[in-house]
Amino acid sequence: MRPLNENIRKRPWLGWALFIGTMGLVFLLGLLASSITERRTEALFAYTPSVKHDQYEPRNAVWGQNFPREYQSYLNTSDTSFVSKYNGAATRDMLEEDPRLVVLWAGYAFSKDYKQGRGHYYAIEDIRNTLRTGAPMEGQVSPQPNTCWSCKSPDVPRLMAKTGAADFYRGTWETKGAEVMNGIGCADCHDAETMNLRISRPALLEAFENMGRDINKVSHQEMRSLVCAQCHVEYYFNKKMVDGVAYLKFPWDDGMTMDAAEAYYDNIGFTDWTHSLSRAPMLKAQHPDYEIYTTGVHASRGVSCADCHMPYISEGGQKFTNHHIQSPINNMSASCQVCHREETAQLVADIYNRQDKIIENRNVLEELLVRAHLEAKKAWDLGASEAQMADILQMIRHAQWRWDYVAASHGASIHSPVESSRIISTGITRAQESRIKLARLLAVLGFTGEVPYPDISTKAKAQEFIGLDMKQLNSDKKIFIEKIIPQWIKEGEARESSYPVSSN
Repeated sequence: MRPLNENIRKRPWLGWALFIGTMGLVFLLGLLASSITERRTEALFAYTPSVKHDQYEPRNAVWGQNFPREYQSYLNTSDTSFVSKYNGAATRDMLEEDPRLVVLWAGYAFSKDYKQGRGHYYAIEDIRNTLRTGAPMEGQVSPQPNTCWSCKSPDVPRLMAKTGAADFYRGTWETKGAEVMNGIGCADCHDAETMNLRISRPALLEAFENMGRDINKVSHQEMRSLVCAQCHVEYYFNKKMVDGVAYLKFPWDDGMTMDAAEAYYDNIGFTDWTHSLSRAPMLKAQHPDYEIYTTGVHASRGVSCADCHMPYISEGGQKFTNHHIQSPINNMSASCQVCHREETAQLVADIYNRQDKIIENRNVLEELLVRAHLEAKKAWDLGASEAQMADILQMIRHAQWRWDYVAASHGASIHSPVESSRIISTGITRAQESRIKLARLLAVLGFTGEVPYPDISTKAKAQEFIGLDMKQLNSDKKIFIEKIIPQWIKEGEARESSYPVSSN
C-alpha cells in the first residue's frame, strides 16, 4: 500500500479533498461545541433565581419570577372555557343538573350547594362563595372547621409551620379567612431551595407512616402522583385524636381500596352525618381520585398523574412541565397520544363511551337510593323500631358510599373503569337488598302500597322537599361576600406586603 504523501503527489485532488473534509469536520465540531455552550448558558439563565424567598412563600407570582415559563402556564388554569361531555373547567351546578343529589345528601351541607370546582386557580374564591361554608358574621360561626382550608392554598403549610397541624385545624373556618389568601400553587408541591417535589401536608405523611411505608424511598415518578395525593383522596375529620380538633386523616390504615375504607369506618363507628329522611348513618366520599387511580392500568404501567394532567412541553429550547393542570381531553396530543396512537376523535369517543356506561349504572343506583331513603322514612313514620331498621340502614349506608365513591372521584371512568363498575354494581346489589327488606318491613307495619315519590324535578323543589330555606341561606351568603370578604382581602394584602423577598 502506497504512503499517503505519495498518493497525494500523484493525485493532488485527493489532498484537497482531505483538507476540505477535515475543515468541514472541524466546523461541525465547532457548531456542536457552540450549541452545548449555548444550551448550558440558556439553562443557567433559565434556572438562576432572580429573587430569593423562603420555603413558605405563599404567593405564586413571587415563585413565578424565578420560573416564568411554569408560572405563565399555571396562569392558564384561569381559563374556564373548556367543557367536556360530563365535566370541564367551567362552573356547573350539579344539584341543578341532578336534583336527586339533594335528597341523597338531606341533612348534609352538600344538599345546599354542590358546584363543580373550577380548578386550582379559583380554589380560594370557590370555597368563600359556597353555601357549605355558611355566612359567618355578626357573631355567627361557620358550620365548617378550619380543616376545610387544608387543601386550598400554599398559605396552609405556612400556617402549619408556625402552629403545627393540630392547632391549624382547631377552630371554625372563618377564623383563618384573612390568613388563607392564595390559590393552590408552587409551595404546595415544591421545595424552595431545590425545586424538588415535596409533601407539604402532614395527612399524607401520617397515612404512609400508619401503613408502615417510608415516603422518603418513593421514586421521583411516584412523587409526580403523590403530590396530587396530598389532596385528591378520601379523608375524614377525626375528632378523637386531639381534643376539640377536627383532625384530618386518611382511612388507609388497612389499605387504600373502597372496601378497606368502608371497613375502617365501620370498625371505628364513624359517621359523617345522619340522613334527615332515612336516619341512616351516612358516609360522604370526598374525592378518592388517587385511590381509584391506583387500581387502574395507568398506575400499573407507571403512568403518573402529571404525565396526563401536566405533560411536558418544550418552549424556546427548554423542556419543562406544563403547569396548566387540566383534563387530558383538552390536550390530547401531549397527554394521551404520547402513548396511544389512535386519532383524537377516536380517543375522545372511547373516553365518553366508558363514562356513558358507568354513569348509566350509577344513575340506576342513584334512583334506588332515593327510593330507599323515602321508604325508610315511611317505615319510621309507621312506627318501625331501631332494631327493625338497623340492618336496613347499614345497607343504605354501604350502597350510597359506593355510589358516592365513584361519583366524587374525578376521572374514575378513565382512571379505573373496571373497578368503578365493580363498585357501582355492588352498590346496586346492596340498595336492592335494602329495598326488599324495607318492603317486607312495611308490610309488617301494615303498608303494602308504593311509597309516594315527591316532585324533585328541580333543585328548588328538592331543597324545599327536604326543608331547606334557600332564600335565607342565599341572602345571608350575599351579605357575607359583600361585607366580610373585602375585609379579609385587605388584611391579607397588608400582611403579605411585609413578607421578605430579596433580589439575587
